[in-house]
Amino acid sequence: MSEICVNDLTFCYEGSYDNVFENASFRIDSNWKCGLIGRNGRGKTTLLRLLKGELAYRGSIVSDLLFDSFPFALSPEAARKDTADVLEEMDPEYELWRVLREMELLGMEAELLYRAFGSLSKGEQTRIMLAVLFAKERRFLLIDEPTNHLDVEGREIVQEYLKRKQSFLLVSHDRKFLDACIDHVLVINRNSISVERGNFSSWWENKERRDAFERAENERLQKEIRKLRAAARQSREWADRVESTKIGYDPILDTHRWRDSRAYVAEQSRRMQQRRKNLERRQEKAIADKEQLLKDVEQAEELRLMPLVHPKRVLVEAKRLGISYGERQVFSELTFTVEQGERVVLQGKNGCGKSSILKAILGEASAARNLQGELLVASGMTISYVSQDTSHLRGSLWEYAERLGVRTATFLALLRKLDFSRPQFEKPMEDFSEGQKKKVLLAGSLCQPAHLYLWDEPLNYIDVFSRMQLEQVICRCRPTMLLVEHDRAFGEKVGTKRLRL
Repeated sequence: MSEICVNDLTFCYEGSYDNVFENASFRIDSNWKCGLIGRNGRGKTTLLRLLKGELAYRGSIVSDLLFDSFPFALSPEAARKDTADVLEEMDPEYELWRVLREMELLGMEAELLYRAFGSLSKGEQTRIMLAVLFAKERRFLLIDEPTNHLDVEGREIVQEYLKRKQSFLLVSHDRKFLDACIDHVLVINRNSISVERGNFSSWWENKERRDAFERAENERLQKEIRKLRAAARQSREWADRVESTKIGYDPILDTHRWRDSRAYVAEQSRRMQQRRKNLERRQEKAIADKEQLLKDVEQAEELRLMPLVHPKRVLVEAKRLGISYGERQVFSELTFTVEQGERVVLQGKNGCGKSSILKAILGEASAARNLQGELLVASGMTISYVSQDTSHLRGSLWEYAERLGVRTATFLALLRKLDFSRPQFEKPMEDFSEGQKKKVLLAGSLCQPAHLYLWDEPLNYIDVFSRMQLEQVICRCRPTMLLVEHDRAFGEKVGTKRLRL
């Protein structure tokens, strides 16, 4: 058993406003199944790259292990090659029998190797990469968000697969997925990095207990600080009053004073000023203690959503709906309704037509051409749409808010609640992480008053704290929604109806 020891790690991207890590230290064992948790933009992917030696840093990372990572960086030509040829690009030294063994464990047939890699679904591509990754021996594996674009069935297969493995550091925001396949948690907090034994649920329970204790301590300190401030204010007033009587008096009016009392009053004033300074020092120390206490408490603020009410009860109705692409029938004979106040979760395998339904409701011509049956959408309806794709995000946040037609102040306030720091507002959106880009789309949708919210896999790359914030606002405001989402915990929490293709 080996260890990965990180000491005083400090790293900052060139031209960035602040450090991603500053004097961070932790250690993990090589045989752990470790989950890596943290808010978007906290440096999870950066930490994986640092462990792999791809970035220069200050401090030390000591380990005798070899590292490898998921996903693989593939060339643009890989999509046109047979999958068997792409294996060599993933690992020039791969052994076919080992890859086939891992593919079988992942529920995949060998014939997939003779199809073009680009023709495979995102879920199939993910499982092929994992098979190549785990076919390597004596490696510590760095796995970055393997559940993105995986359907529910694919997640369950990968989850069962990882339960039988060890020696990996896994980035994921799917709570049930993490619970099933990790035994330790590495957490990037606001100002520190911590390691804890257990899965996500046990860590979250401990975190809530710690946060509750720290908040209670914070309240106690605030009461003490208020008392200290009142005492310091009173002491200041007494000291100033005594100081004002030290020099000069009227012998006719001030009959209580005597000619040689100046030294006595000066000593009184000195003592009062000293008492005042002592109280102020105690107050400053208490404030410093309070700031240290709350350094790692995550403040998940409430989000806002402004659903509109439509005069019709049924907003979307599908009758014997089908979608086909050329000769390929994706699905047929689908009948469902979306009524006001319902939150319908679309489920099904990758490529079964879920996104096509959303695009057909939006009225996109490409989706409408491939449509059979009837799709009735209430007239005069305002729809807010969150796409899977974030590649169109360019320029500043201010420009994006203007294009959406939403108030910039409201839009930026929502991003702040989703853990965007103010320096990030100055960056162009193309420099954001994938999770931050997805938050931009979600904040834009939350700002838009709408009768119907269409969200297509909105949680890809979104951190677990933000997922919980979104759950809370949806359950509180009860908008009408049709959403595609494979996070089972999220779907169970917000969905009022499930539609499986």
